[in-house]
Amino acid sequence: MVYLYRYDVKSSRRERDTIRAQKRREYVELRKQCRQISKRGEWSFKLKEISGNNSNDDGLDVSQVFDSPSMDETASARQNIPTSRELVEQEEEDNDIITNENISEAETGSSDSDSSEDLEDTKPLLGSTETEDSHLYEPINIALEKFETSSSSSKLQDFATWQRIIRLDAIRANAEWINFSPSQASVSEAKAQQLAESVGLKDYEHLEPCRIYHAARLVAILEAYAIYDSEIGYCQGMSDLLSPIISVIEEDHIAFSCFVGFMRKARHNFRLDEVGIRRQLSIVSKIIKCKDPYLYKHLEKLQAEDCFFVYRMVVVLFRRELTFEQTLCLWEVMWADQVAIRAGIVKSAWRRMRVRAPPTDDLLLYAIAACVLQKRKMIIENYSSMDEIMRECNSMAGQLDVWKLMDDAHNLVVILCDKI
Repeated sequence: MVYLYRYDVKSSRRERDTIRAQKRREYVELRKQCRQISKRGEWSFKLKEISGNNSNDDGLDVSQVFDSPSMDETASARQNIPTSRELVEQEEEDNDIITNENISEAETGSSDSDSSEDLEDTKPLLGSTETEDSHLYEPINIALEKFETSSSSSKLQDFATWQRIIRLDAIRANAEWINFSPSQASVSEAKAQQLAESVGLKDYEHLEPCRIYHAARLVAILEAYAIYDSEIGYCQGMSDLLSPIISVIEEDHIAFSCFVGFMRKARHNFRLDEVGIRRQLSIVSKIIKCKDPYLYKHLEKLQAEDCFFVYRMVVVLFRRELTFEQTLCLWEVMWADQVAIRAGIVKSAWRRMRVRAPPTDDLLLYAIAACVLQKRKMIIENYSSMDEIMRECNSMAGQLDVWKLMDDAHNLVVILCDKI
């Protein structure tokens, strides 16, 4: 996952340490904002309840409640609302919980006590490339500024919605990762509960300590990302992408930076306009059409030529169809191709190196097409609707051979890379 956490190849150790410390400060600042917004949301809900009891006006805006001086109870409640300073101080007390304890002294010394002035000179978490979304190259202070400019009631409602879904998804996260992260698997019950309480996780009593800890880390990082990229916020499926990352990376601020790097391309999958998804489904469709016209004609008969039946595979990058270990294998190969492209290794250079398949940004889509082509006989002979094909695709979990899948995907790249 080194690709996701980028350094300049020529950077010195000191420069890399500086970048790590900076990214930790950025993450801590986002977590402070999460805590503040969550607290304000709780108080606005209480005030809305009070105002509702007094006025029976269900349509009263939260911002109106804050500004109304007419009700004694509301005024009394407002006096107890914590100020930004108090919220920050409370957050600082919990920083040891929010971030992992094994971060070097060099980083810790310049983290929580830094003033907001540090953020003015903060550079983007990751550098941009032409093929990826430029939205995520903003400094943290600009991202926070954009979030703050939204209306108070809208901001609180959006965050409350994201927070509720994040907590549900975190609790439901599977336990496949446990065998691959012994240190997190052996976390103490006290530490797990402490972290869970610090992020407001609930209804986790049925989980083992390691799964509670994992769920709490998911909540902390996904909430921070929702504020960082408030245009997308949080959508179901993001927890599937983050879970493998935090399983192999124990420091939250590094895991967050890697997740931001991952989302540079994956965020297109979560846009409301679905432009990114449609583009990718179109490429899968073209690959199938070029490789197997007969199968494509059958899909046309079923009105399934848009390949909507592989929607889930595209959104969560095969995470639900592959095991934890297989997922990491596929993702690492994808990232290797992206590194090659970033390094300027084009198709002609690749051929001179006598490596069979050239690097491609769309290896995942070739793998998805390969997966469908492996099932061609079954699809043609047994299925008469797109729903049946979708059920088949969604029931592949644990049945795929990831190495054959990648071999088939690379074969498709060799044959079709100049046609797609």
